[in-house]
Amino acid sequence: MSGAASLIPFILMFAVFYFLLIRPQQCKSKQRNLMLGGIKKGDKIVTIGGMHGTILELTDDTVVLRVNDATKITFDRSAINTVVSSSAAVTAAPATAPAMVKEEKSEDIKG
Repeated sequence: MSGAASLIPFILMFAVFYFLLIRPQQCKSKQRNLMLGGIKKGDKIVTIGGMHGTILELTDDTVVLRVNDATKITFDRSAINTVVSSSAAVTAAPATAPAMVKEEKSEDIKG
């Protein structure tokens, strides 16, 4: 009985480590892999170093970003930190943007 009683603290420590450290890290890793697998041409992203750009070309390992009108930079796919907006959201945004601009102009005239 004393042998089993001495194993209980180790089992409890492993359970605490699993639920506080290992499992959350696995969830973050899975989420990141899904994000990296779901990027596509036209997405706006931010790299780990803080570089903002739009994806022009994709391969399995690299991404070519357009930073401004004349600058293209190649990064590893793993250097992507976040996706700011996907290309599907970018194509839907211009349809709603002119209405907002018209409202802002009419407020400026009234004011």
